[in-house]
Amino acid sequence: MTIKFCSLSSGSSGNCHYMETENIRILVDAGFSGRQVENLLDSIDRCPSTIDAIFVTHEHLDHVKGVGVLSRRYDIPIYANANTWIGMEKTIGNIREKNIQVFTSENYLNIKDLDIYPLKIFHDALEPVGYIVNYQDKKISLITDTGLVNNHMIEKIKDSNLYLLESNHDREMLRTSSYPWTLKQRIMGNKGHLSNDDAGRILKKIIKAKGEIILLGHLSRDNNLPDLAFKTVSDYLIDKGVQVFKDIHLGISYRNRATKVYSL
Repeated sequence: MTIKFCSLSSGSSGNCHYMETENIRILVDAGFSGRQVENLLDSIDRCPSTIDAIFVTHEHLDHVKGVGVLSRRYDIPIYANANTWIGMEKTIGNIREKNIQVFTSENYLNIKDLDIYPLKIFHDALEPVGYIVNYQDKKISLITDTGLVNNHMIEKIKDSNLYLLESNHDREMLRTSSYPWTLKQRIMGNKGHLSNDDAGRILKKIIKAKGEIILLGHLSRDNNLPDLAFKTVSDYLIDKGVQVFKDIHLGISYRNRATKVYSL
């Protein structure tokens, strides 16, 4: 039995990720219109009516735009902490009471055959989380939209079989960009986004070169390039002695289309 994962899309214009086992299908975030999420699911031959739950990381529009309409259209429960519910209430609209599922961050919740741990992260939202998903002996960690990964987070996500980790920007591209200085400060701050170098340093600490799948996520359209993110992170791993094309799989999640469906 396997758990499957696909990043349907990741970036500032929208985020949505898909997981399934034999018994459950979930989305993490739905930051596009309902129709766009339906099309993304259709691109991997999955039907939105089969989704059992939507887990929300935080209330920003690029993570919740389609959450409400999908819940109403397909009667899907939404899982989020209390502060995120407060933050996204006006954006997602009215939700059936039975589909309002409130969890406590940093506490495991079980839904069918998944054990899911909402991990507190550092972002300019009310109570943002990443997700660690356990299925039998497999572990998937989804960490984007954070300006910092501290030792607690590293301890929680280490030993994952698949990592979706933010690699948002190249610091030099951001510094020399046309963005206002206040926006640059926000992105580079502890409640902003991880850079390519940040991602490389984090992965260098935790990767054991045992066939892990690493997907770099939430790449900036203006201040990053897929090849640059790949090379920067690769260099950190190579410096550790990891053979990038042999010991691990390193890939990129796309801004406007799905990755392959990975089976673990």
